[in-house]
Amino acid sequence: MVTPTPLDQQEDDQMLVPHSDVVEGPQPMEVAQPEAAAATAAESLPVEEPPTMKYTWTIPGFTRLNTRKHYSEVFVVGGRVLIFPKGNNVDNLSMYLDVADAANLPYGWSRFSQFGLAIVNQINSSYSIRKESQHQFNSRESDWGFTSFMPLSELYDPTRGYLLNDTVVIEAEVAVRKVLDYWSYDSKKETGFVGLKNQGATCYMNSLLQTLYHIPYFRKAVYHMPTTENDAPTASIPLALQNLQLDVKGCKDVYESFDKYVEVERLEGDNKYHAEGHDLQDAKKGVLFIEFPPVLQLQLKRFEYDFMRDTMVKINDRYEFPLELDLDRDNRKYLSPDADKSVRNLYTLHSVLVHSGGVHGGHYYAFIRPTLSDQWYKFDDERVTKEDVKRALEEQYGGEEELPQNNPGFNNPPFKFTKYSNAYMLVYIRESDKDKIICNVDEKDIAEHLRVRLKKEQEEKEEKRKYKAQAHLFTTIKVARDEDITEQIGKNIYFDLVDHEKIKSFRIQKQTPFQLFKEEVAKEFGVPVELQRFWIWAKRQNHTYRPNRPLLPHEELQTVELLREACNKTNNAELKLFLEIERGPEERPIPPPDKSSEDILLFFKLYDPENAILRYVGRLMVKNSSKPMDIVGQLNQMAGFAPDEEIELFEEIKFEPCVMCEQLDKKISFRLSQIEDGDIICFQKPLSIQENECPYPDVPSFLAYVQNREVVRFRTLEKTKEDEFTMELSKLHTYDDVVQRLAEKLGLDDPSKIRLTSHNCYSQQPKPQPIKYRGVDRLSDMLAHYNQTSDILYYEVLDIPLPELQGLKSLKVAFHHATKDEVVIHNIRLPKQSTVGDVINELKTKVELSHPDAELRLLEVFFHKIYKIFSSTERIENINDQYWTLRAEEIPEEEKNIGPSDRLVHVYHFTKEAGQNQAQVQNFGEPFFLVIHEGETLEEIKSRIQKKLRVPDEDFAKWKFASFSMGRPDYLQDTDVVYDRFQRKDVYGAWEQYLGLEHVDNAPKRAYAANQNRHAYEKPVRIYN
Repeated sequence: MVTPTPLDQQEDDQMLVPHSDVVEGPQPMEVAQPEAAAATAAESLPVEEPPTMKYTWTIPGFTRLNTRKHYSEVFVVGGRVLIFPKGNNVDNLSMYLDVADAANLPYGWSRFSQFGLAIVNQINSSYSIRKESQHQFNSRESDWGFTSFMPLSELYDPTRGYLLNDTVVIEAEVAVRKVLDYWSYDSKKETGFVGLKNQGATCYMNSLLQTLYHIPYFRKAVYHMPTTENDAPTASIPLALQNLQLDVKGCKDVYESFDKYVEVERLEGDNKYHAEGHDLQDAKKGVLFIEFPPVLQLQLKRFEYDFMRDTMVKINDRYEFPLELDLDRDNRKYLSPDADKSVRNLYTLHSVLVHSGGVHGGHYYAFIRPTLSDQWYKFDDERVTKEDVKRALEEQYGGEEELPQNNPGFNNPPFKFTKYSNAYMLVYIRESDKDKIICNVDEKDIAEHLRVRLKKEQEEKEEKRKYKAQAHLFTTIKVARDEDITEQIGKNIYFDLVDHEKIKSFRIQKQTPFQLFKEEVAKEFGVPVELQRFWIWAKRQNHTYRPNRPLLPHEELQTVELLREACNKTNNAELKLFLEIERGPEERPIPPPDKSSEDILLFFKLYDPENAILRYVGRLMVKNSSKPMDIVGQLNQMAGFAPDEEIELFEEIKFEPCVMCEQLDKKISFRLSQIEDGDIICFQKPLSIQENECPYPDVPSFLAYVQNREVVRFRTLEKTKEDEFTMELSKLHTYDDVVQRLAEKLGLDDPSKIRLTSHNCYSQQPKPQPIKYRGVDRLSDMLAHYNQTSDILYYEVLDIPLPELQGLKSLKVAFHHATKDEVVIHNIRLPKQSTVGDVINELKTKVELSHPDAELRLLEVFFHKIYKIFSSTERIENINDQYWTLRAEEIPEEEKNIGPSDRLVHVYHFTKEAGQNQAQVQNFGEPFFLVIHEGETLEEIKSRIQKKLRVPDEDFAKWKFASFSMGRPDYLQDTDVVYDRFQRKDVYGAWEQYLGLEHVDNAPKRAYAANQNRHAYEKPVRIYN
């Protein structure tokens, strides 16, 4: 199965989200909300097509915008475009369609819109970036769009064409549609078919599965697939479902693509074929088909790699495909002479798979005619709608569409826009095989074990349906016992008593008398009805949840529904109870003790500080007038201690937002200590002086540890997806605590040499900026990312302490030797207040100069152009080497001796992409400066350039030369005076006015062999830190 675009560039890159100032994740890859679902239904049902409004927004002075958000004017139904010029907390331009004055919208205001937003490429419009979406706008969700529209590095690169003359052009197309009631639309009722729910960016899979499912022969084959052994290698399914990839670019229709597929290539001249034993021979190379499969799947190459732009692009050209495809045309020219002539290769179209959007994201759906009748169906995730043949075929050809004239009386040229919804895969079925392929599939075609499984699933589904339908007749009662508390405390939980999601649950009819429910409990737990005493749980003001009081006799005479309503003030559907069971000899149930207003029920936990273990040991009914010292003997017996063992007691009060656990005075009564029913008392042996090295010596410190402990996964910046190790830390640990423990783990003497970086929960990558030395207070701050918490930290070990490094500025400088064919990368560290002159002086101590008196300069190079020569007095603190290359080089002697009438011009290598209406200029290689003298011709300059770059005559003869101004070439002849083309005075800033050297870029993209000729225009690289 060949996918049309890399998995990491499909729907993952398109974030269709409400913008919000802080982008919360995880974010939906498509508009899959109910409103969006309604949108697709609205698109599919026969409603009047609304006009599409187009708006162009020109933004001058784009790089000087100093606002985080920037709005266009309102242009459609209160709508406008909203952009984040520096990104909405991402390194991408963020762009949305926004409803102005949303806070003052009238009640119930709602509009459904389908819209497209585009950044126009002002050099070559075919490289414009466009994304589409749809959304139900209302006062709550008043903006929708793309958080990661395009990388900022690409947008701000002046050579790419999106930012020209400091101006950005944005186009928006918006269609506001009528809103249909999505919830009332029933696909099964309207079409007889059901869709597949989108599980989150699964539309691609859904459309393909629907297509395959509606090929009955394939469905039958799947049912007959062996499930307990390996697939048979001779099975016919692969033969029946072959997949051909056809070119779209440069082809008008499917037939032209097949013509291109079987086109004969002549191997002659420099491209002769090497025949073993016969040396080089002229030859013909081509492909013919031996046979075509019954089901022909054609993968249309809508997605291709653009080598000039080094990126994937989508081909939206118009590409036609017929309802009937005759592959025997023109005397069977696609078939080998050995092909079976008795087979008639006439195909009929079965399904059309569509991609709507751009290379970085979009939506997938399919048009299918399951029985090959005239009726087509659109399968769009869970929505299935009837469609006509025009919608399934012609509207999926792609290409351009012409908007209707808004003012027919005016002689305005029609406006055309690119259609971004088009077919990317076609499925044809051979006419002679259609009865076999479109066959009946019934229950007997399904394997027995699958029928049993499907029947069981249907029964379970029906049981769930009945359960849900009868839910209003039942209530849930959850019963906790001592056994549950013993099982959970110290294992799953430490605070309070029990997790009610992990205890026995009873589903009881609401009108059942509580006495009958007690009989159910007797059967379940083996405790006679008369020996059961139930307590009601209550949520306290400090957010703890404890047994509050026993049920009264008259309450037990009620129905379970009345009891639930009386006991549950929050209208929760559940009734939660604690079952008090008293145990006698041999653990047999005995009657519970009498309880008066003077008696209180207390629960006890035992803490072992040496092993840091907390466990539940039981409960006692005590008099509130008694004192803790009165029950020490009983507690020692529960703990297995000696009767006279000295113990300390603590009351567990609360654990949110912080732990509160206070020591009890054993000589003060429970009443004066405000101890009541349901309270928890923890006790332990007091630690001796020798034992006081325990990390958590008492109950409060242990509970605080448990509440704040965090298992942190540490990763290196080199392997951001792999855990190096884990460490158990406390959220309360300070910055110094964390790096100290990490240093011990790494065997590092100096913790200050550790630098930490937090994790971005949305991008699943390290945050761009590391944590500064003592820049956060606690571990909890390191792990926080907006309203989420991570458990990942990245670390690196520095060669100098972090405080010292933070006072330095690190710059990566590429030194280009004057005579040697290599580039050496040096990492220069200097105090932030240092100047470029200091960088040059430092660099001189590290590099080899052509002569002792050589002078150096520092340049800013970006995409093979020189943008700046740094002044020696400029401070380095503001220099950014993250996106730009800093290049150091010796100043040539000819530049030192430049005359008053000479010109110093930029010289860049370039090539052009052929076959475009407007050629795209691509720079490459190493740019340089050249002194041009007054009256000097191109022929004279060429000889100097050839000598400087050491280009062989044979290669240099193929070069062309042009003067460039603002991206436009003006080709030069040998007799032209080049000096006259460069009259600008601000030569150091004139990177868009240059002398261009046009030739083929044959150089590899990275390092080069040491013996390679210098005219590769890029030098081998060595890196020194």
